[in-house]
Amino acid sequence: MSAHVLAVGEALVDQVRRPDGSTADHPGGSIANVALTLGRLGREVRLATWLGADDRGDLVRGWLAESGVRLVEGSDGAARTSVAVATLDDDGSATYDFDLTWQVPAAALPGGPGAGADGALAVHTGSIAAMLEPGATQVRELLEAARATATTTYDPNARPAIMGQADEVRPRVEALVRLSDVVKVSDEDLAWLYPGSDPVAVAREWQAGTPALVVVTLGGKGAVAVSDTGEVEVVAPQVDVVDTVGAGDSFMGALIDGLWEHDLLGAGRRAALGEVDAATVRQVLEGCVAVAAVTVSRAGANPPRREEVGS
Repeated sequence: MSAHVLAVGEALVDQVRRPDGSTADHPGGSIANVALTLGRLGREVRLATWLGADDRGDLVRGWLAESGVRLVEGSDGAARTSVAVATLDDDGSATYDFDLTWQVPAAALPGGPGAGADGALAVHTGSIAAMLEPGATQVRELLEAARATATTTYDPNARPAIMGQADEVRPRVEALVRLSDVVKVSDEDLAWLYPGSDPVAVAREWQAGTPALVVVTLGGKGAVAVSDTGEVEVVAPQVDVVDTVGAGDSFMGALIDGLWEHDLLGAGRRAALGEVDAATVRQVLEGCVAVAAVTVSRAGANPPRREEVGS
């Protein structure tokens, strides 16, 4: 089995409602967007998700296939394809309402017919998939098992409308942080999880546990990474923002891609990841903000291909 990233989580249809009253359907879902970004950057990626055998599922499947994302067997077992309604405000920021179900297809489970995460250099999860049962428990079990062979990556990507209260969600997020080698989190997520706290201070606390690298995204301002070798901050390119749908997910995909480029993925590279130097982190983050800048410059979750952001 060739080296690849296994992304585990939701794929759905985003119904985008704009301030002018217009609507449009876009394939999406946080984890699917990460997988799509990796596929467009030329990486081999497989997605374990939960789609229906319906028209919306066909829309999502076609969108993923065009970017080289392979679905794990059994990912079409849902009764219907999930929908997220994204309502945009005047500056392009989105709030969400959801109609979805989630579980991990059997082929991706540890000991399952598809051998779980075998062969994966990295296993990525987060957002709704890591919180919504029955799939959330399966995700945690898969992440625990994957650490034996793969780098584990996590993005909380909070959705309060479906996840519940921050006090309930926080310990579950922290448990997943402890299972992860790399964490990406937005300043908005941290403001919800830890009201009044300095987001970089929270990142330092998280990174003092298991993760080798914790990256805080700061919207249009850029990002800060915390590792054992120090902190690195990069500034985001200035672009005209159409909307922010999928921006954080494309950043996450680019983060995994950048670590792959520097041979820092796989359980055998965990020590090297823990010792990553500031220059390498800066180079990776600059790639991330470049990818995210392209994504926010156009409608929907539409990350760039490799040739749009350079090699």
